Amino acid sequence: MSSAAASLRTAIHGALSADGALVALLGGAKIYDEVPRAADFPYVALGEARVNDYSAGDEPGEEHLMTLHAYSQQGGHREAHVIAGALLQALDDAPLSLDGHQLVNLRFSIADIRREADGRTYHALVRFRAVTEPS
Repeated sequence: MSSAAASLRTAIHGALSADGALVALLGGAKIYDEVPRAADFPYVALGEARVNDYSAGDEPGEEHLMTLHAYSQQGGHREAHVIAGALLQALDDAPLSLDGHQLVNLRFSIADIRREADGRTYHALVRFRAVTEPS
């Protein structure tokens, strides 16, 4: 993975951990890169990332497709929807600072909310698209 992708992931984690509304919804700063085995619900996990070349002529750039996962066991879809909305509020067009790179934009792309096979856990997948270029 590129250094821009690693820096973007770190900046997203930091922004989410510092977002008071999201932290309040989660009952603490439960935003994980690697989810602990006994994590209390609800929580958010940084998920899959795809990086594509987004260079134009001699100008280097990268497109990043990032998935965040929110998990809830509060009865029904409501809490998963609310957390997905908080992720959108925290990150859509956020002016994040990246080490060695400039964030051109960060935009919400799509969200899916579903019940997991256990019948009790609700899972929101929230996807963002970012473009970066070297500083």
